[in-house]
Amino acid sequence: MHGRPLLGLTLTTVLLAGCSSAVKVVPYEGADASAGCAAVAGAWPAAVAGLERRETAVESATVAAWGDPAVIARCGAPVPGPTTAQCLDIDGVDWIAVQLDDGIEFTTYGRDPAVEVLVPDSYTPETLLMPAFGEVARIVEQTGPGCT
Repeated sequence: MHGRPLLGLTLTTVLLAGCSSAVKVVPYEGADASAGCAAVAGAWPAAVAGLERRETAVESATVAAWGDPAVIARCGAPVPGPTTAQCLDIDGVDWIAVQLDDGIEFTTYGRDPAVEVLVPDSYTPETLLMPAFGEVARIVEQTGPGCT
């Protein structure tokens, strides 16, 4: 357990003009200038396991959100090095899974730039959502180690 909250650090739902709401997500520094993240940003899925895509309150295509509570995806996450954290092969993509206080953080393993997906506890089992991100993750070539 990392003891850090998924929602408290990364996103806040904010009310905008009218009755609409957008998810506030902090993009990773440098992600907007990354060619790899630009390719990923153009391929975010329209829906994730039946969850519709939501508007984000930032001007960055390197972040995306689906559902309520929001499942968040961001490109440009720090590339994980060797780890003892749980590593899962989901549809041919390796993901490091880290339990947070209120969800799970999945980060691609062996790919640079890394893609991060934050899944709130509301969605169980969380791994059922991850195949929707496989096509996006495969845009970034596997160049490093994978799950063994």
